[in-house]
Amino acid sequence: MSKVNPAVTGAWLEDHDPGDRQFLSIGDLTLESGEVLPDVVIAYQSWGKLNSAGDNAILVNHALTGWADVNGWWPQMVGSGLPFDSDKYFVVCPNVIGGCQGSTGPSSLAPDGKRWGSRFPVLTIRDMVAAELAFTKQIGVMKYQLSVGPSLGGMRSLEWAIDYPELIGAICTIGSSAVATGDQIGAASIQLRAIKSDPNFNNGDYYEQSTGPIEGMGIARRIAHLTYRTESEMDVRFGRELQGDETGRYAVESYLDHHAQKLAKRFDANTYISLTEAMNSHDVGRDRGGVAAALSKIKVPIHVISIDTDRLFPPRLQQEIKELAPDMTELHTIASPFGHDGFLIEVESVGQIIRNTLNLQNISN
Repeated sequence: MSKVNPAVTGAWLEDHDPGDRQFLSIGDLTLESGEVLPDVVIAYQSWGKLNSAGDNAILVNHALTGWADVNGWWPQMVGSGLPFDSDKYFVVCPNVIGGCQGSTGPSSLAPDGKRWGSRFPVLTIRDMVAAELAFTKQIGVMKYQLSVGPSLGGMRSLEWAIDYPELIGAICTIGSSAVATGDQIGAASIQLRAIKSDPNFNNGDYYEQSTGPIEGMGIARRIAHLTYRTESEMDVRFGRELQGDETGRYAVESYLDHHAQKLAKRFDANTYISLTEAMNSHDVGRDRGGVAAALSKIKVPIHVISIDTDRLFPPRLQQEIKELAPDMTELHTIASPFGHDGFLIEVESVGQIIRNTLNLQNISN
């Protein structure tokens, strides 16, 4: 196994320090496509202790570029006395399959000793949940008090509620939806084209090269970041100001460059493609008689958090869940100038809703 140049991928690889990651082998996983993904490993982190009944657990589902270290991407949410209180709960966050921070994904080694690259199979949201189910059984969790997540994580929480209600006390989706929209797919398709058009992409088999499709992924991230924030924030914060350096860039360009560079240090272009395509395929109504039929079957409490300025997952998408599952859904709206990223920034508001949700679960139990 040759070493991979950091200019190729920001993925966590086998020769890297595992940090606080724990690893669990869940064996072979049969995907929705019928293809079998062999020898699947899930990287995860956990906080607190699982009780003897195995039912004091909380499942945190990360977003597209998140990972298992919740405190790394969602500060002030997990720990003693925090919304996900590790004194009371066993809090666990697995890195999704297809990810690049320790779980089996395109940058992982396939059984032949080479990195999966272009050979990595197409995934769906339901495939991710199937892997999380196998993981859940192996770590001894009998029931989650709450399955919670933003964006991609909210999609997975909805699938948990539909397919495995006996394992879930309640779910909380944040800035998410029951189905991917044309607008979301359109914006995502441009991002994927940027990556695939990078001359260093090599059809996804770039791990042996000296340089990977970092520039293409950087362009994708810049596009995505604009959908995560708001027009008003960009104008008030940057306007037409120049950065004031030798590049002659506008300040907003420098800001977007910074986010692209940050992502390159911890993410992989193939994972960006794999997870984005899975999000594009998201439709809880697929093979279930449509969205309305699927949502009407949910029998666990659904707490939906909507961000009033979210232009990637606009409030109408959370309102749809409320309208189609009215008896089970509680809709909470957060006011924020930060758009979709409000779930990361408005931690006090989000945290209070999480606390209230868990308190209701304790009362119902």
